[in-house]
Amino acid sequence: MEGGEEMLPSTSLEVMRNLVGWVSLAGCVCGLNAELIAHLHLPAQVISSEPCVFPFTYRGVTHYSCISIHSDFDWCSFDKEFQGRWRYCTRLDPPKCVFPFLFRKEVIHNCTKEGYILNRSWCSLTNNYDKDGKWKQCSPKK
Repeated sequence: MEGGEEMLPSTSLEVMRNLVGWVSLAGCVCGLNAELIAHLHLPAQVISSEPCVFPFTYRGVTHYSCISIHSDFDWCSFDKEFQGRWRYCTRLDPPKCVFPFLFRKEVIHNCTKEGYILNRSWCSLTNNYDKDGKWKQCSPKK
């Protein structure tokens, strides 16, 4: 080597090892925890054919669709009362309309535009919208 120059790491593996070392050091120095550092990478997809259960209760709150609580990605429970069994949501997981449902003391059998100021169709996610107030917009294709 000329003039006291040091050789730079020549392989990607060495560069990655150095980067991991620096990130770990920064985590220690700055007080960052492993959970924060783990968010630098996308999580491995949990693959399951088991269906999501809606509604499900997590930490005392009932959810009618996928949630992102404690996660950067939407997830759902396999159990009505969360028991630790879950998976990441897919586009096929949105909750289904419940028919018939009660709205303003009237029984509704299809998506309706009644009561929606944007003139779009919607449906209830429970059999009693008057009581629960849970809804979703209906797909314009159906």
